[in-house]
Amino acid sequence: MRTKLLFICSRNQWRSPTAQALFRHDQRYEARSAGTSSVARNRVNSGHFNWADQIFVMEPRHRQLLQQRFASELLGKPMIVLDIPDDYAFMDPGLLDLNRARLPVHLEANESPQ
Repeated sequence: MRTKLLFICSRNQWRSPTAQALFRHDQRYEARSAGTSSVARNRVNSGHFNWADQIFVMEPRHRQLLQQRFASELLGKPMIVLDIPDDYAFMDPGLLDLNRARLPVHLEANESPQ
């Protein structure tokens, strides 16, 4: 069974879709992404949390917003803040490097995304 990873940023344009893309061909994980903003391409909803095994947010403010909006849905779900600022475009090499550096410690068996 594949571990389900949910990546969340603000508008679901650059950071969370980039993290999701890292797992596109990884047989160990299934990844999705969403945003907290009302103008997000894919706005986060309770169904995302029901689906996810692990939740990754890009900034502490994302965690705070989610805890305010979805407190009951988040019970028992690990939520990790990656501390990745909104300074990158989709698939920016620097953004890829940050994800590859910060994700393995939180993934099963400390494996890097492929």
